[in-house]
Amino acid sequence: MVHVSAAPVLALRGVSKRFGAVQALTDVELEIHSGEVVALVGDNGAGKSTLVKTIAGVHPIDDGVIEWNGKPVAIGKPHDAQNLGIATVYQDLALCDNIDVVGNLFLGRELKRRGVLDEVEMERRARELLTTLSIRIPSVRIPIASLSGGQRQTVAIARSMLGEPKLVILDEPTAALGVEQTAQVLDLVERLRERGHAVILISHNMADVKAVADKVAVLRLGRNNGVFNVKDTSQEEIISAITGATDNAVTRRAARTGEAGK
Repeated sequence: MVHVSAAPVLALRGVSKRFGAVQALTDVELEIHSGEVVALVGDNGAGKSTLVKTIAGVHPIDDGVIEWNGKPVAIGKPHDAQNLGIATVYQDLALCDNIDVVGNLFLGRELKRRGVLDEVEMERRARELLTTLSIRIPSVRIPIASLSGGQRQTVAIARSMLGEPKLVILDEPTAALGVEQTAQVLDLVERLRERGHAVILISHNMADVKAVADKVAVLRLGRNNGVFNVKDTSQEEIISAITGATDNAVTRRAARTGEAGK
């Protein structure tokens, strides 16, 4: 049984972001709890990437409030997000193909002993981390270039776990992966939830969303367009919210007729 925290670990209250004359986000609301997977979905240009980057500190928000464990916080740069306990795995993974798994896991935060890289300790911790997450790879000493797409994705996610984050953001983790590799990544997402982490999953794949998400938050044209419980919502309802099929000439006429009758 996964324990979901009563209070949200992260809450966005009326968050807006603009780039010059372009309004990318408008009054966006979002809550995510520990031990919960929230899928963030929307059409291209809906504002998913911008929203994630505001949480990760890449783009500071213009209006609204970001709350962490119930308290307002300022996230002006990626370091601020990391210090809070927010880890982001972007779609490009940012792995070095010519470096082995251990080197990639500790890239930028290498362990040293008497001024020299402590390869033994880094390898021990790498094996321990991969075992904890039930990640299977041939060896921690083979170059990343030798791994499959799914294995690379799991290594990137494992690297984000080194700082023991409370919230993990995954940007299209199953894009361009085969069936078996996708299954490996989705299994890992479920293990993150079981360990009590909050997870934001960005995906265009409704099957993946239905498989692992607890809630689905839909963005459309930079605004909220519904938050759905996966168990109680059909795939068609979610797609309608994404495409705006629930907001058309017929529904608007019906709404006006209803208001006139009151």
